Amino acid sequence: MTKLIIANWKMNKTIKEAIFLVQELKKLLKNEKNVEIVVCPSFTSLQAVSNELKDSNIYLGAQNMHFENSGAYTGEISPLMLKDIGCEYVILVHSERREIFGEDDNLINKKVI
Repeated sequence: MTKLIIANWKMNKTIKEAIFLVQELKKLLKNEKNVEIVVCPSFTSLQAVSNELKDSNIYLGAQNMHFENSGAYTGEISPLMLKDIGCEYVILVHSERREIFGEDDNLINKKVI
């Protein structure tokens, strides 16, 4: 079974800082074979990080996702948008989103589906 390591950057790193971190991670992790590595930068850095990860052994993930593919959901991001920029993973359950934003099991279930 392949191990999975996911780095959730939360609301940290500017685009420039995110690119630098990924460049360093690529050097450090280029020979890792028995583990799947995923970085989940903030939404503003997703495209830049996606570009930087091409031809590497590190995968791109998102920190959250709306359950609809499109619509009038200000500030949200859809599964299609994430897939379009190269996201292969998404983290859907966060303790702080449950506590601060009131995300419950029903909403999480919609996102998973």
